[in-house]
Amino acid sequence: MADNKRRIRFKSIALVEAVIILILTLLLIWAAFIRGRDKAVPANASVKKDIRRRAVIEKEETFYQLDGKKILMNDGTYGEVFVPVYADVPASTINLDELTMRNGYAYYKENGEVVSTTGVDVSEFQGEIDWEQVKQADIDFAFIRVGYRTYGDGIVTYDSAFQRNIEGALDAGIKVGVYFYSQATDADEAIAEADAVIDALADYKITYPVVYDWEIVHDAARTDNVSVEALADCCVAFCERVKDSGYTPMVYQNTGTAMHKLDLPRIKDYDFWLAEYAEKPSYYYDFKIWQYSNTGRVPGIEGDVDLNICFRPYDGKIKETEKNT
Repeated sequence: MADNKRRIRFKSIALVEAVIILILTLLLIWAAFIRGRDKAVPANASVKKDIRRRAVIEKEETFYQLDGKKILMNDGTYGEVFVPVYADVPASTINLDELTMRNGYAYYKENGEVVSTTGVDVSEFQGEIDWEQVKQADIDFAFIRVGYRTYGDGIVTYDSAFQRNIEGALDAGIKVGVYFYSQATDADEAIAEADAVIDALADYKITYPVVYDWEIVHDAARTDNVSVEALADCCVAFCERVKDSGYTPMVYQNTGTAMHKLDLPRIKDYDFWLAEYAEKPSYYYDFKIWQYSNTGRVPGIEGDVDLNICFRPYDGKIKETEKNT
């Protein structure tokens, strides 16, 4: 009988202890929650810059359209895939129904009238060019390569045919823009490339843009591991340097790299030159020039050459100098 009473007393004590532990646990959880709420920082509160480093995540809501609009693309592994639409990057206004092909050239019409111009882009790989024949073949403009940075050693090098090509095109009455083939890995290298272009143009008048052409080589290149942020830094650094010198900057890129590698909101203020070899472009965002073929044929140029259409001709808003006036 005494043993039963002791057991009952011990059980009562254990039950009371369990209740006390439960109450203390609940109090601790409640206190932690209240204290955490007091220390929480509102979304619109100011915080130190060295704490908030996830800029892309913070901008995501303003970057993407809230209506859920998507761009459909084809992927070699997954088939049809989608990416959300940037709300603050201008969409293309080109009416694809007004885009036609005739005799290998692309034309764009508005109100029944052709408003586009036709052009080529060339380098030393095209060899000796008869620019008079090119002009007679209804080529309105040409982008001349100024130079390139080697993808192995990273050495800035001038195109061996640059002077011959730019002078030949200008003398033939063809409007000229230029481009630099970049393998920059940071903004300082991109600025050095822009300076090389500006120096090369000192004695010439051009009427089309100065173009930043950064490309992925896929051959153990120095740019293989360039980050999205670093690439955007390079684009901005080059374009701003060019703009400060009085020229119109432009970024050249193919559709895949533009959609998956370029930070488009950061370069949206620069004209865009699209490379997409197809009957009609599928790129969603705004572009001024479309490179639609790398196997074009033009009298005066031996072999294949890139063909381009400019939807709004440039009219001399770019820096002019004394030569070739």
